[in-house]
Amino acid sequence: MTTAENPALENTVMNSARPELGRDLGAASVEIFDPRDIKPVVKAEDAAKASHWELRTQEQPYAFLSDKKVDDANRYGQKIDLVDLTGLPAGRSMFINENPDVGINPNRNKQHGFFFTADNCIGCHACEAACSEKNDNPTHLAFRSVGYVEGGSYPDYKRMNISMACNHCDDPVCLKGCPTRAYTKHVEYGAVLQDPETCFGCGYCTWVCPYNAPQLDPIKGQVSKCNMCVDRLEVGLKPACVSACVGNALDFGVVENIPENREQAKVSIPGFPDPEITHPNIRFQQTNVLPIEMTRTDSMPVKYHKNNKGEYKPVIDQKKGKEVHWNFARLSSRENPLVIFTLAMQAVMGTFALFFLGNQLGIGVLSEFAASNVYLPLLIVCLGIGAVGNFMSAMHLGKPHRFYRGFNNLRHSPMSREILGVAGFMATLGFHTLFSLPANEVVQSLYSGVFGSDISALISLSTSATIATVFGYLCIAFTLFGLYYMTRCYRIKARPFWNHYQVSTSFVGNVIALGALLGGGTMVASLAISGADYQLALLTSGALMAAGIALEGFGLIMHNRDLSRAEHEGAASHYVQRTTFGKTYILRNVLMAANLGLALALLLSGSASVLALAGWVLVGLTLVFTSTVGRALFYVLVIPTTMPGAFFWKNKGFEEHARDIGLAHMPQVGVVPDLH
Repeated sequence: MTTAENPALENTVMNSARPELGRDLGAASVEIFDPRDIKPVVKAEDAAKASHWELRTQEQPYAFLSDKKVDDANRYGQKIDLVDLTGLPAGRSMFINENPDVGINPNRNKQHGFFFTADNCIGCHACEAACSEKNDNPTHLAFRSVGYVEGGSYPDYKRMNISMACNHCDDPVCLKGCPTRAYTKHVEYGAVLQDPETCFGCGYCTWVCPYNAPQLDPIKGQVSKCNMCVDRLEVGLKPACVSACVGNALDFGVVENIPENREQAKVSIPGFPDPEITHPNIRFQQTNVLPIEMTRTDSMPVKYHKNNKGEYKPVIDQKKGKEVHWNFARLSSRENPLVIFTLAMQAVMGTFALFFLGNQLGIGVLSEFAASNVYLPLLIVCLGIGAVGNFMSAMHLGKPHRFYRGFNNLRHSPMSREILGVAGFMATLGFHTLFSLPANEVVQSLYSGVFGSDISALISLSTSATIATVFGYLCIAFTLFGLYYMTRCYRIKARPFWNHYQVSTSFVGNVIALGALLGGGTMVASLAISGADYQLALLTSGALMAAGIALEGFGLIMHNRDLSRAEHEGAASHYVQRTTFGKTYILRNVLMAANLGLALALLLSGSASVLALAGWVLVGLTLVFTSTVGRALFYVLVIPTTMPGAFFWKNKGFEEHARDIGLAHMPQVGVVPDLH
């Protein structure tokens, strides 16, 4: 296998300064334990080789790595020796804390991973505490967290604790998704490392990771995560969380090596997401018999049911019953800027495509409007709306001033490509507008009034029209490119509610409907004000609005059908949609159906009377309302395939309760304002 076959390993050169990897280890003589005989020995050659690495002599034998056997490949068929996999040279420095020395671990180029024995975990959270102490984490962040699932009935009630951090996957979706290239998959230990200083705080990696490993700090506006304690690995020590484990539940070493006194190396346990998403480098042992159903103690409406194959799969847990509510206030979320951004850009893209393509195809009423004096002001309005949308998108970042880093990962990240598409659309739309200026009669009169000459003396009208057309076609190309990757951003396996073609029908439907509303509304209004016949313009834009509403409605019907039958977190999201937001959901659907019916009735009547015009205004207003509510639901409802939390920790329900009663103001609670 080559790096072309596994692009996650292509970027294996680490930056020279990585303060997040651990604390400075200082410089001192090195006293090294040999785990095979558990006697302190000093090896002169190793001491010279690792002169900058200090090993604390009080470390206990169980804290040392002791891998003796290394398999050639893991269970997914990927080579464990990453030098063989990539062809890159061994013995390179990782520059941890700017230390250029190479560690003494003989297996430093092998893929390492965690081993978790669920039967042994007592839920003491010592691993959490050790990790947070090692990395100086604030109370609201935890690179490793302990959750649990429960099941059965008294007196045979079972609880299984789960300690989870980053799994340093073979196929790290965080690395591929990150637009700034803040992530690196290293040949050394196979560690997936992230540089918070490169990150601009979009949080996309927290969306795509199935394990909730990347942690977005809303205070610093950046992401950070488990770094595998590579500084400890360099001197043969296990990660801090493993060394601190009281119950001997956590272990660590070369992947596929089963620790001593263990008999299993499974890739999944109840509550663990599908390992096929990322091929995580963690193995499990869980031999205790568990009930058929295991429930989460956090607020997520998900439980795990054992199927005929003995596998636990997520199903809906109707924790809040079937009562339906409005919850309009809860439609507002940290993703509000994205609601505005996506709707604004889709409306602008649809408006431009309507008139440019209509003009190029020779559609009479659209060509006439494109040649009118109102077309240029509409383009300027589109630029303004697009600018507002992009501003909101940038302000959604934890570090808005670093927005330009969004282009860094065009090779892999759909978000980078979406940013490129939107930026290209705005740029080409701007140039199309610029070169459309000479054809506008108002601009011509203003130019002649100021400069006393015709604008054609500055630039040929035919030349400017040709250039405007060229930029128009480029703008259409960027529209298609940007819209495609706008949908790809949300087709995420770790968020099944989004991973459905309904995203495409919704986004494309809004491009058609909102574009027809903005562009067609402007066209009809200009014709009505000038006293011209606007019937054909009204019916053309109305037909497009109806088509867009119908396309979105079809996607929602199929989404409802598929999620009603599904057994995953997407089905749980749909349960919340029908209960917690049930009345809002029904209202949106009823209004969409009624709106489509009204639009079709107006089209069949073919009327352009004042009453019909009022009806179309009602269709437009209803379209804006349903689109906004639907997009807000889209962001609020999604439930990721994350690990179970505890009753207080990593529990969204408790976090909301803490904010409601003011408990969140106490920093030791570990709940911060819901900002992004």
